[in-house]
Amino acid sequence: MIKSTLTRRSVIGHAVAGAGLITSLGAAHAQAAPKTFVLVHGGWVGGWYWRRVTDQLQAKGHRVYAPTLTGLGERSHLMSALITLDTHITDVVNVIKWEDLNNIVLVGHSYAGFVISGVAERALHSIGSIVFVDAFLPENGQRLIDLGRPELGAITLTAAERNEVSRPVPPAKSFGVNEKDQPWVDAKMTPQPTLVSLQPIALSGARDKVAKKTYIRATANPQATFEGHFQRVQSDSSWRTYGVPCGHLIMVDMPDRLVEILLEVA
Repeated sequence: MIKSTLTRRSVIGHAVAGAGLITSLGAAHAQAAPKTFVLVHGGWVGGWYWRRVTDQLQAKGHRVYAPTLTGLGERSHLMSALITLDTHITDVVNVIKWEDLNNIVLVGHSYAGFVISGVAERALHSIGSIVFVDAFLPENGQRLIDLGRPELGAITLTAAERNEVSRPVPPAKSFGVNEKDQPWVDAKMTPQPTLVSLQPIALSGARDKVAKKTYIRATANPQATFEGHFQRVQSDSSWRTYGVPCGHLIMVDMPDRLVEILLEVA
């Protein structure tokens, strides 16, 4: 009888342990469920500079899209005077539409803060999380030259007065890129379309309706506008905020940490 009782207890114990293991595995599977990331680049660059982040996310089983905006990177041959902020917003909206993407993690770096804010207006139903990476956080009617550095604004206005379709490329060093990667970044940067900085953005508040909102600040980048955005959203409980100790191109300087954060806020 004693032997039989012990056997029953043993069976029950194993069953409970097995159930716990199944529960743990189920939770782990839920946490590791594949996500879809849409990574939008900033000015003068292209989808290429997300490569270190893209590789890691894909290796973990996630879907990643890093489109290059019209007139830049491998699409620099399409540079024209017709490229506006709306063009770049449409670039991203069309990826979402034609790839049938839903519940995406929409990530925008720098200038792309304007782009993803505009995308939220046109594809809100497809966005589960929106992430601003050391990026502009514009309000309705603002232009890039209203928020950017004064010297860059002056260059843009001069280019517009001269009917120049693009702005010259600044050195990677000016963005605080680490010395080892500066030659790589310098070799791939291309001129930025002029008119994207002059078109006011039209916002109705769709961005604020996204369930998950995150701002990531490159704390070694001395950009007053980004710091102002960062400080403002830190006091808003609907936002998550992170500081990363590197220059402006976090995806180049600290891709591992950026991947960690993106997975945490996905």
